Amino acid sequence: MHYVVNCIDKVGLLPVRQANRAAHLDYVKANADTILVGGPYLDEAGNMIGSLLITEAVDLKTLQTVLAEDPYARAGLFESVDIKPWKWVIGAPG
Repeated sequence: MHYVVNCIDKVGLLPVRQANRAAHLDYVKANADTILVGGPYLDEAGNMIGSLLITEAVDLKTLQTVLAEDPYARAGLFESVDIKPWKWVIGAPG
């Protein structure tokens, strides 16, 4: 099943995001079978303030386990994480 994951950073934690970015990107690449598409939300100044992920997992619990080990999550970056089941229609991989 596919899921959309919306993560909103805690206010003032851009330095935490920046300090963990390389490890986060390595983690995402290592989990490319689960984290299919992703990128940061930006504020008006172009600073990263959150993340959007399109994921695929056998179930929600499995996805939550993968997300919990992400360096961003382990660093306490997120104010909120919202996960919704999602049906990929337009632009779905063949």
